[in-house]
Formats: sequence, C-alpha cells, structure tokens
Amino acid sequence: MQEISRRKVLVGAGSAALAVSSGLTGAAAQQYPSQNITVVCAFPPGSGADVLVRYFAEELRKKSGRTTIVENRVGAAGNIAAEYTVRAKPDGYTMFIHAGSSTAANYHLFKKPPINPAKELQVAATLNQQPFMVVVSVNSPHKTFKELTAAMLQKGDKASYAQSNTTGKVMGELYKTATGIKALEIPYRTTADSLNDFASGAVDYGMMDPQSSMANTSAGRWRMLAVSTEKRMQAVPDLPTMTEEGVPGVELFGWFAVMLPAATPKPIIDQINAWFKDIVATPETKKFLNTNGGDPWITTPEQGQAQLVKDQQAWEGYVKAAKIEPQ
Repeated sequence: MQEISRRKVLVGAGSAALAVSSGLTGAAAQQYPSQNITVVCAFPPGSGADVLVRYFAEELRKKSGRTTIVENRVGAAGNIAAEYTVRAKPDGYTMFIHAGSSTAANYHLFKKPPINPAKELQVAATLNQQPFMVVVSVNSPHKTFKELTAAMLQKGDKASYAQSNTTGKVMGELYKTATGIKALEIPYRTTADSLNDFASGAVDYGMMDPQSSMANTSAGRWRMLAVSTEKRMQAVPDLPTMTEEGVPGVELFGWFAVMLPAATPKPIIDQINAWFKDIVATPETKKFLNTNGGDPWITTPEQGQAQLVKDQQAWEGYVKAAKIEPQ
C-alpha cells in the first residue's frame, strides 16, 4: 500500500510539473476556453488563403462561444506567423491556420529556419487536402496542359511562369526538371500581384494555389489546365493530373491545418480537434472547401502530426530534386 501511495504521489508531482512547464494549471485547462482566441494567418487580408482562414475562424467562434480575432502576420513564406505561434503561450488561445505542407517545406527552403515545425508545432486538426493548379490566362492560346508543355519547350528560355508561395515554387521546378522546359521563374509576394502580368501576357503560365486558381477562373481571368496531385480531386473532378497529361513525378498536395505550440496540453488539443472535426464534417464546409479547390480532410491530432513530420522529411528530397538553393 505504501508503494502504491508513493507511485501516486510521483505521478501527481509529474503532472503538476508538466502543467507548470507549459504555463497552465489543470484548472486552467478544464476552464478552456475562457477568453478570446487569436487565429494567426500568414497571408495578407483579402488573399485566397486569408478567406479560408477567416471562414474557419468564424466557424470556430460559433463552436467555442468565444470571440475569434484573425491576426495577419505576413512575410518570410509563412515563417513569421509560424514563429509567432511557437513563441506564444501554449494555452490554446493562439492557433495558426496554415498549410502544414508549406510549413514543413520551409524547414528546408531556408538556410537558417527560425523553427523546427515537427518539434515546435503540434497539429490539433487537419482541415483539407488541396492540389496546386497549373493555370494560364483566359486569353492564352493553350487549351490543355499538353499544349502548354509543347509550346514552352519550343519557346525555350523566353518562357516564364508565376508562383507566389513555397509549393508553387517547388512544383514549377519539378515541372521544368521533368520536361526540360527552360522557363524563367517570376516570384510574386501575393497572387494579386501577378494578375496584371497574366493579363498582359508577361507570364506564360502559373503554378498557383487552389483558392486563387478557382477564384480567378470563376472571375474569367484564368484557365486551369491540370492539378499537382497523384489522383484527381473531388473539388475539380474534370481537371486532369499532370501525370495523366504526360508529366510524371510531380505529385504534390497541400493541406491546411490548425497548429499550436508543441507544449499545449493534450485536453486542449483534443477540444480544438473536436471543434474542427465537427466544422469540417458539415455540408456547408464541404461546399466551401470544394469551391476553393480542396477536399475535406479529418484526422486525429496524432495523424496530423505524423503528416507534418512526414512532409518535413519528404520536402528535403523535393528541394534537392528541384535544385533549389535555400534562401
């Protein structure tokens, strides 16, 4: 009996130490949420990804019963927002809604990454899976991806393409490596910054995120030619994959997630997962995600974290294959 009591004391002491180290008491975790929630967005207001973040922030407000404040922390390909989240108090009141795939990739795209995502962030919930799209101006003569590839090979080093984020950059380089195309990469801070160059014909094509691709296609500015995923997406079932169109080896998918500081207590992580699991399962959210080029994706925190770790390992190979020099 004395040994059993001693074990209970030790377990209790360990739990208390963990609560103190994470800056929370058990009572605080039980009372969650008791204040406003900040949702960090790595993109500027009005961008395609910002629209997605604000949708989920509003749905979170309804689920949690607390005011949600979207805070845009733009720059360094999402590193500024990710580092801000990691440095925040691990109490569930600061959460980062962003592409987990891009967050993982950044660890290999920068010589001195400010954080190690797989160790310093914890995925609380996954939201969607999404392809990147190969797009051209609606005025482009290229109606299919095969036509684009043939034309860009003929154009040689006079060809050019647009990208505005990590996945688009790697996708563009893998496409060139697979085909021998010599197109010049033109990076843009945001998708909106590229619109005039698409309209004028200054860029021949783009490797763009699904939100911007769907929105600009709907607005009559762009034409989507192919997706970067291994299989076709529910959101755009008529759009072929790059592999189907004769360019194998470019199989990338992005995924958005809710990420927290790694030290966030498990009960809070589980509560946040439950909220977003319910949100993603609704017909309204499925319609929203499909409209923006993605398919709903529900996982446990453990499965989401495993995907983050897997992607961080995989992107080391992608960066080398695409011959990208870390910034």
